[in-house]
Amino acid sequence: MASASDDSSKTKNSDKKSDNLLAKRFIGLEKNIWIEFSALAIAHKAVNVGQGFIDYAPPSYFIDLYKETLDDPNILLHQYTRGYGHRRLVEAISNVYSPYFNRKIDPLNEILVTGGAYPSLFNSIHAFINPGDEAILIEPFFDCYEPMVRSAGGTPRCIALKPKPESTKADISSSFDWVLDKNELESLFNSRTRLIIVNTPNNPVGKVFTLEELEYIASLCQKHNVICISDEVYEWIVYDENKKHIRIATLPNMWERTLTIGSAGKTFSSTGIKLGWTIGPPHLIRSCQIVHQDCVYTCPTISQEVVARCFEYELKRINSPECYFNSISNEFLEKRDKLVQALKECGMKPVIPDGGYFVLADYSQFAGDKFQSDADDMKDFKFVRYLTKEKQLATIPVTGFYTAEHRHLAENYIRFCFAKKDETLDKAIEILRKLKTN
Repeated sequence: MASASDDSSKTKNSDKKSDNLLAKRFIGLEKNIWIEFSALAIAHKAVNVGQGFIDYAPPSYFIDLYKETLDDPNILLHQYTRGYGHRRLVEAISNVYSPYFNRKIDPLNEILVTGGAYPSLFNSIHAFINPGDEAILIEPFFDCYEPMVRSAGGTPRCIALKPKPESTKADISSSFDWVLDKNELESLFNSRTRLIIVNTPNNPVGKVFTLEELEYIASLCQKHNVICISDEVYEWIVYDENKKHIRIATLPNMWERTLTIGSAGKTFSSTGIKLGWTIGPPHLIRSCQIVHQDCVYTCPTISQEVVARCFEYELKRINSPECYFNSISNEFLEKRDKLVQALKECGMKPVIPDGGYFVLADYSQFAGDKFQSDADDMKDFKFVRYLTKEKQLATIPVTGFYTAEHRHLAENYIRFCFAKKDETLDKAIEILRKLKTN
């Protein structure tokens, strides 16, 4: 008969094994900024201007086409579809994007439909990174880039966009002021460099990379035979006619080494649809397909049919001001300017984005010396938790978009999302004004 001490020993050994269950490649990647701050916002019933989701209805035709699809008598729309992308959807993507890429995109061999931009990134990174390979990441970056590179066995090599010194002194500055050091970037490329990820328009800064910047990145990719993953989910949301979105795949000799990632959620203001796509040459797309087929395999047929019909709807008016791709920026512009002005009046120093729907704000003068970074936590995390818990205002700490080495560069910034209904923005602004008064 086993003694109590034997049972205790077995329990301890079992607990020890449980502690070691996580695969080593994921150790150190346990924390996730969205898990923590989404839960915090809900728990404290905070006004959420942190997360990048729109809190009002998507375009009316999107909902109409969704209902139409559900009522369609074709019973096969409720069954599996082609694993690499529903035929109607990949053809629609090809028809919409071919003119923007200055080439006819093969719908069956140059497009992969995935369960959102997240899986597109996962496929693109895991398809090419081997243990010991390096991936160049431009900070700040969407927080999944680093974990995906590390889980594939790769080593992130990071370079930070830095604001020009004079811009940090201004009450209002621009995302255009955040630039790369060319010499620093070139120094990161070597024989182990497998890929670079470029995000334009950038989340969270809102920077739209210039032709000159993209040409320089392209020249380094070609010189060192490096793959470029271009995350372009905010491609349609650009505010300045003089700073248009440029697809790096369209630059000379870049199509053959570039994977371009798009998002239905961002394109149609419906993040819950969870569909994305990767566009690129057959030899790169094939590698992504292999990762996809052994992971997700196929995406929901109904969702793909809906998005296909939405693209077809927009294609008929693609060159008109009424096209949602052409009008979406105007929808957000007034909201952006309203929030920027309120942040300035409240004593923060906003960074006006040229693209996307986020604005960074330097809160250091607003918060004073109350919050300081230490070994356990960055001060922007502390400030955001305070705002959420005590003032019911949910934002996002910007150091979460940096690696540990460079987090100090962003500890004075928090991120706001202005893709919200006016009622939400007004409530957020009211909280900020009360905070300033107090």
